[in-house]
Amino acid sequence: MSKFLISIIGPTAIGKTALSIKLANYFNTEIISADSRQFFKEMQIGTAAPTTEELAAAKHHFIHHKSIRDNYSVGSFEKDALTCLETLFKNHNVVIMVGGSGLYVDAVTKGLDDFPDVDASIRNSLNADLETKGLTYLQEQLKSLDPVAYNTIAIDNPHRVIRALEICIGTGQPYSSFLNKKENERPFKTITIGLSADREIIYDRINRRVDIMMKEGLINEVKNLLPYKDLNALNTVGYKEIFNYLEGKWDLEFAVSEIKKNSRRFAKRQLTWFKKTEKTLWFDYETAVEKIIASCEEQIKA
Repeated sequence: MSKFLISIIGPTAIGKTALSIKLANYFNTEIISADSRQFFKEMQIGTAAPTTEELAAAKHHFIHHKSIRDNYSVGSFEKDALTCLETLFKNHNVVIMVGGSGLYVDAVTKGLDDFPDVDASIRNSLNADLETKGLTYLQEQLKSLDPVAYNTIAIDNPHRVIRALEICIGTGQPYSSFLNKKENERPFKTITIGLSADREIIYDRINRRVDIMMKEGLINEVKNLLPYKDLNALNTVGYKEIFNYLEGKWDLEFAVSEIKKNSRRFAKRQLTWFKKTEKTLWFDYETAVEKIIASCEEQIKA
């Protein structure tokens, strides 16, 4: 019998976690997380990781299995996730994957793209530019060389920006032109379920989620991470803004408004990325779970 991976995608705060648990319970199976921010055990509140109750409702993998001090790449995740799936498919015909990190989702379902080797001096030069001219300078450079990448990658992550730029500069071609060139064979079939809503609803859900994070103690969580603020894992929405508040650069009201703004921008990028995923079955976030289950069953029986 064929094995199926049901991949749930969509913007942040849309309800992917709740749906994944309902599907896992229906299919009596387990969940793989493809949310790269939720890998790190020190980051609970600011990543909206599944709660203790949610983790107990279905078996999860790749939640808080790493430390922010660990060097964990998308390539490492691809290998680990495929190994995990191989084990899970021995006892389950269906496994659920959920996450808002498009690159990590694609790594599991399609495999990583091949990029040409480029001269190491290019990266060194870009790192120097980051130090002296700042991230905004590099972002503008990428916007000029590859607007597609500028609008889809994690633009606030300097490592991702530098990676895209070094390919643009080293090859003379846009970084985005190397994406989705190949699709590795997988020993399972993927059913992709997308959740969406009107932009105003998505933005309202994001704003409310940030307010909840603040009530749950985001400031204290970030305060404990202040000594590690330069680590790549912490250069992310919800953490870098509070670092600025704790260091006296911003007042709290402005920091919270920036978290909301940057989360909305992140959601926009997620949708841009996920809309390119072929054969996605898109549903409004309020769609009854029974209807989504019926669509999955239809795909499995096809």
